[in-house]
Amino acid sequence: MTDTVIEKPRVAALASDGDSGDIGNDLAAPAAPSASNHKYVGVSALALGVAACGGGGGDGAAAGGGAAPVSGGTSGGTAPPPVARPQSDQEAARFVLQTSIAASPAEITAVQDQGYAPWLDSQLSAGIGQTGIQWMEATGYSRVDENNWYFRRDPGDYMIWNQLMSGGGEVRKRAALALSEFFVVSLNGINLAWRSQAIAKYWDILAEHAFGNFRDLLEDITLNPAMGVWLNTRGNRRGDPRTGRAPDENYAREVMQLFTIGLLELNADGTVRTDGSGNAIETYTNEDVTELAKVFTGYDFDHSRSTELALEGETFTIPSIEYILDPMTADPSRWRFPRGEGFHSEEAKTFLGTTIPAGTNATDSLRIALDALFNHPNVAPFFAQQMIQRLVTSNPSPAYVQRVASVFDNNGSGTRGDLRAVFRAIWLDDEALSADGLASTTFGKLREPILRLAQWARTFGATSESGGWTVRDTADASSRLGQSPLRSPSVFNFFRPGYVPSNSNIGNNGLVAPEFQLLNESSAPGYINFMTRVIEDRQFVTNDLQTSYTNEVALAEDPAALIDRLNLLMTAGQLSEGTISTIRAALDARGITATSSDEDKLRQVHTAIMLVMASPDYLVQK
Repeated sequence: MTDTVIEKPRVAALASDGDSGDIGNDLAAPAAPSASNHKYVGVSALALGVAACGGGGGDGAAAGGGAAPVSGGTSGGTAPPPVARPQSDQEAARFVLQTSIAASPAEITAVQDQGYAPWLDSQLSAGIGQTGIQWMEATGYSRVDENNWYFRRDPGDYMIWNQLMSGGGEVRKRAALALSEFFVVSLNGINLAWRSQAIAKYWDILAEHAFGNFRDLLEDITLNPAMGVWLNTRGNRRGDPRTGRAPDENYAREVMQLFTIGLLELNADGTVRTDGSGNAIETYTNEDVTELAKVFTGYDFDHSRSTELALEGETFTIPSIEYILDPMTADPSRWRFPRGEGFHSEEAKTFLGTTIPAGTNATDSLRIALDALFNHPNVAPFFAQQMIQRLVTSNPSPAYVQRVASVFDNNGSGTRGDLRAVFRAIWLDDEALSADGLASTTFGKLREPILRLAQWARTFGATSESGGWTVRDTADASSRLGQSPLRSPSVFNFFRPGYVPSNSNIGNNGLVAPEFQLLNESSAPGYINFMTRVIEDRQFVTNDLQTSYTNEVALAEDPAALIDRLNLLMTAGQLSEGTISTIRAALDARGITATSSDEDKLRQVHTAIMLVMASPDYLVQK
């Protein structure tokens, strides 16, 4: 591969450097702040200054020289295989940040003490703790009262931010978040009673199955009520030649294109297969979609556990919450308005070389269809590549993809689709752990905005003043993050796995940068302004969150120590010497001493955090 650069985003207008391919040149400068806002200018201006400097490459990236294998003890017989351990705090922090949402000193020490694989195995075995549905019930968001929670979407935001910002099971939650951007359902597009609770249940399915089996997860998301509404499986009827009605093809198309096999046939290493003429080979045809659509007919909500709830002052009733918790059913006796006959198409169905005989019922048809998709050879490389992109690097080598795909095909014990083994293979692969990635110009990924906010909250111990975690929708690009969890604008996720920024060195060198699809003239300054207010506790969207920065304030008079702490916890020591020097100069200029006021010390901490989070070295995770 040529010596190219994963470009680091710049969040302010840059002076022309003659590089027409630099994405930073595509960003417009934010308007100058007015005099009436002068007290809020400090951090933003400094942040933009660091971003504009362009950061650094490999210089000063302190992640050590690779994992050190340390042999475990033995009492005789064959010695156990050596346990790979990080050689430095930075290496340990890097691993924690790849596998989790945030790094803490305790977890950094634990990885060093236990080694990579033992620590990860303990995390993979841990549960998620309180589920999204359980949390909503505990906080009262699932009650029928004057707040009309059954109709509102904002409790869904509160739920997912609570999951990402607090509680245990961070590794499981990190995997579930990656899965939510593969098996996409959006709170924006599910219109039903208890919509926020429906998205909470969907999240719980992803978290529950994150380290289970892909086949089980595929079936559970297929029959989930939120998915049923999102992609029109719910209420989908068999064709009727008398009226010209045909089954809705939405889910049939997307379950192939996005959730299992993709558009093009792949080799085991994720590269595209070609025919004798060098043309890519499509995985399915329109006829496959039409035939598969017949499988997903006859399903509706299961109301067998629900009751009708009267609403005060209303003339209509709503079903109780149970119907969005249970899988959809093709048994018409369990529907809200029971029937003696269902709507499943029992005619023969032929797709992807599989035939389901005429007369096969809905349950058996679904089983046969999902088995066929699950066993397709494309699934392993298609899924493996995108999970690596979400968790480690935008441009994994074909060899990395093939190693992970092979684990999907066989976990070593003959089991296909073992997600625990797959995620373990992603995080423990040499390409992920090697210090070579820090110096590589093609390794790494842009941190997603939602992960930046969640990392900030966990790193600095944010708590909810109300207990309700009322962190709101953060999707607006110009004034918020430009991304909000579980609120994708479409089934194609927030960004495409093959996205290439136009007129960039990334594109010129044949690379992709999926998360860069979120970066534009509005979102770059929007992020800086939003996070400045979040950090300073002046942001309406996050005004329920409280942070004291106690550990950081204790270092306010020692800029070097403060930067060292933030560098380790936020970037795993990946700030370049140039970035550190720029931040240090900004902090030194404030002249904070032991006798400075608490307010000035806190402002020093705010400045330091914002400058780190605005730096290209932080924004691109390696």
